[in-house]
Amino acid sequence: MGRRLGSLVAAVVATAALVGCASSGGLDGDLTDDWASMGRPGPFTPAAGVCQVADFTPTVGLAAYAPVGCDLPHRVETVHVGAFTVGRATPPPLDSPELRTAFAECDTRASGFVGDDWRAGRLRLAVAVPTGAGWTAGSRWFRCDLTELNTVEAAATVVTRTGSLRDALKPPSPLRLGCQRTGQDRRRVQTLTPVDCAVAHDAEFVGVWLAPARPYPSRPADWAPLYDGCYGAVARWAGVPADPVLRYRSGVVVRPPGAARWAVGDRGVRCYLWLSDRTVTASLKGAGPAGLPLRTR
Repeated sequence: MGRRLGSLVAAVVATAALVGCASSGGLDGDLTDDWASMGRPGPFTPAAGVCQVADFTPTVGLAAYAPVGCDLPHRVETVHVGAFTVGRATPPPLDSPELRTAFAECDTRASGFVGDDWRAGRLRLAVAVPTGAGWTAGSRWFRCDLTELNTVEAAATVVTRTGSLRDALKPPSPLRLGCQRTGQDRRRVQTLTPVDCAVAHDAEFVGVWLAPARPYPSRPADWAPLYDGCYGAVARWAGVPADPVLRYRSGVVVRPPGAARWAVGDRGVRCYLWLSDRTVTASLKGAGPAGLPLRTR
């Protein structure tokens, strides 16, 4: 058997040699020079419209990149991938103008993706950038990631979900913020718990006020513009005048993003009306002065 296999190999080699000596019919006998050379591998760029099983991380490298279809259980959805246009030697830090510009683009894209301001739902938007090694290799992208939360209050946790968030805030939507029941301590609202508007409640989400570019509030006086902005949101929601009397109709609960998110460019303040003297069993949207009368205390 070994001798026959050796004879077969010898015959193949001899035939190949004869073919090499024969007319090539337009071929030059060099099997490499007519192939286009392979280009150098380009920098890694993630895709939009895919999801991630793992939790969000602020930097992403190729080794940890494992996208899945959004029909599978996941914790992060990438709704947009943009590109940095300003050159720098390292990825932009948290409080850089470049990252704030990226967040602004992500903010617009994410809201368009879900069908309303993403802050009107139990959602969180974050921006991921390349790792240092990826940046050195030429990656200049930023990734806009949305996650569903179990609450927008403190100590929120990420929800593992199935299905895309596209149009997720178009009514009716279980993700949208609505009526709330407050937990109070010394007449200050500590917690907000979502309830059906037909259930007795004393607070309601009324919208988002976008704060101007200014330092994060650190003194009592710094909070005044946020309260003024949320009172304006209450007036628009309830259909009452935004006048000095408004403060006798309703209180407000102001929920700004944390200081780190503020630094990256998130200036959206969630606003809630608050009835300190009574409860209601319906939404106060468009209720007017009759539905939001002057408080008795």
